[in-house]
Amino acid sequence: MDTWEVVAQRIRELCQERGLTPNGLSYLAAVPQGTVKSILNGESRNPGVVTIKKLCDGLDITLGEFFGTPEFDALEQEIK
Repeated sequence: MDTWEVVAQRIRELCQERGLTPNGLSYLAAVPQGTVKSILNGESRNPGVVTIKKLCDGLDITLGEFFGTPEFDALEQEIK
C-alpha cells in the first residue's frame, strides 16, 4: 500500500469513528472540500504536512495520534 493510500484510509477511519462526513471534516478543519476530496480520491498523493495538521486539529488529535498506527509503521521506506 502506498503512503497516500494509508493517509486516505486513516482520514476515513477517523471520520467514521466520529460520525463525520468528509465535508464535515473540511468545515471543522478549515480545509477546502476539494482538498479533502482529492486526498481521499488519490488525486493528491502528497498532501502537505500543514494540511494534515489542519485535519488533525479538526479531528482534535495530534500528528502523533494520526501517524501512530501499525499501518504507517508497516510502510516500506520510500528512499532506498
